[in-house]
Amino acid sequence: MSDLEIVDAHHHLTDLARSYPWLDGPLRARYHGNDLPLRRSYSLDDYLEDVGAYRLIGSVHVENGAADPWAEATWIDSLHTERGLPSVQVAQVSLLDLDAPAQLDRLATLQSVRGIRDILNWHNDPLYAHRDRNDIITDPRWRAHFALLHQHAMSFDLQVFPSQLLQAAELAAEFPETRIILDHAGMPINRDLQSISEWRQGMRAVAAEANVFVKISALGTNDHRWTIESLRSFVIDTIEIFGPKRTMFGSNFPVDSLYSGFDRLYEAFEEITSDLPRLERQALFSDTAMSAYKFVPSRPVGPLPADRASG
Repeated sequence: MSDLEIVDAHHHLTDLARSYPWLDGPLRARYHGNDLPLRRSYSLDDYLEDVGAYRLIGSVHVENGAADPWAEATWIDSLHTERGLPSVQVAQVSLLDLDAPAQLDRLATLQSVRGIRDILNWHNDPLYAHRDRNDIITDPRWRAHFALLHQHAMSFDLQVFPSQLLQAAELAAEFPETRIILDHAGMPINRDLQSISEWRQGMRAVAAEANVFVKISALGTNDHRWTIESLRSFVIDTIEIFGPKRTMFGSNFPVDSLYSGFDRLYEAFEEITSDLPRLERQALFSDTAMSAYKFVPSRPVGPLPADRASG
């Protein structure tokens, strides 16, 4: 196991006492697979048990699709205050909402909030689509509310598919003062040569904008039976396109626990990057996330005590 400290740049927690529309109701086919194992509470202690012996020094909680985004944000903020983790959070705001400015004002009062996410994934196949429109990112109201992020010093977690990456590059160019973090390495959902070429082209376009960072995460979501070799080119290409100072690793747990344990995932990241200089690996595993999300660890956070980890 690596002696590098890690900051998990993308994970979720779940409290089923709250409502999560994507986890409620009848099971239906989605591209992430059977989500029945995710329909349970996933606490901070559950997460730390998954992290195990890794030297976790910080984490970024990303909104988990709660029905009440404000209640979710205040819950995560209370965990941050009481336990030091998550280190920061990315909250949920639909920038099409008329009251989005008021939502941003309120979120800005929470110490742990660093940015927001408004998922934009569109696809003509309902198996993949999160939204019913492909033009939200160009909608005048959406853009006007996006412009408010800079006033609050908030970043934006951008989740799109490869076919939307050129739109994302245009957004980043129009708002160079706003930090944009591209989620899940641009979500390369198809693995044929044409799709991979489209993904690389889009990634280069987005990386050309200096205000964009990228998270290598959720690769299992698009490759349920992944191996180190099936991930390698996407990890290496992303690092080469963005550079280590704008690239970070995230677990996407508990979603990616559907495809592997935390240790297997991070062992894959370690092996794939083993030939890189130590400072570059330190950037990938921790420093870039702290730079992008503007935080330093409040205190070292280690694994659960042995007597609890075994329970």
